[in-house]
Amino acid sequence: MQNECVFLHGWGMNKNVWQLLIPELESEISMPIKTFDLPGFGNEQACPEPYNLANVANQVASKLADNSTLVGWSLGGLISLYIAKHYPEKVAKVILVASSPYFTEQENWPGIKPDVLKAFMSQLSANTNKTIDRFLAIQAMGSDSAKQDIKQLKQFIKSAPEPQEIALSTGLNFLLNEDLRQLFSELATPVYGIFGALDALVPIKAVAKIQDLNPNFNAHVIAKASHAPFISHKAEFIKAIKETL
Repeated sequence: MQNECVFLHGWGMNKNVWQLLIPELESEISMPIKTFDLPGFGNEQACPEPYNLANVANQVASKLADNSTLVGWSLGGLISLYIAKHYPEKVAKVILVASSPYFTEQENWPGIKPDVLKAFMSQLSANTNKTIDRFLAIQAMGSDSAKQDIKQLKQFIKSAPEPQEIALSTGLNFLLNEDLRQLFSELATPVYGIFGALDALVPIKAVAKIQDLNPNFNAHVIAKASHAPFISHKAEFIKAIKETL
């Protein structure tokens, strides 16, 4: 039995990014819905020491009820997979949103070019706000409503406390270096995915590769969406969520 549906945001964001989605979703599904800030983001200013994937996952897992459904966007998806593997009693199901068990482009693995992430890391220390703005621009790329998507995303993240520097820098490092492909291939927890066909961070070609790792993985692709399908294509996103619950 699934107890509640928990939404985890992506890098540089906070739980307010779900504000426009949740009220409509609550009217469509019977499960209780919660949104959590990842450690160091939004109102969750307490950071684990050291700030690594295991400790971040542990901090999030400590707040979960047993048999939760985790909906993880981007970096939140990576953390959701780790929690599902190491805290299986906490997770009944994972829904990846524009996420991947490995984000970095490699030979025979579509993803973000390493140089792009490394450039973000070097720029972060010089100008945090500008770096996040550039990251937002990439996330909305390709969407018919790109400018409006970026405007909304900026409003959301600025309505909460600024992220901790350690969470920003190490979060980018997670995207660059954490490889959960083996973990994903062995995961017994049901995993679903919702992707944007125009996503520049998790390219559409990655979906087939992810499916190859785990034959039980089911994916839904939104044709004209990019990296934030729950904002640019809310109705189709809600429909896809309902079909997986």
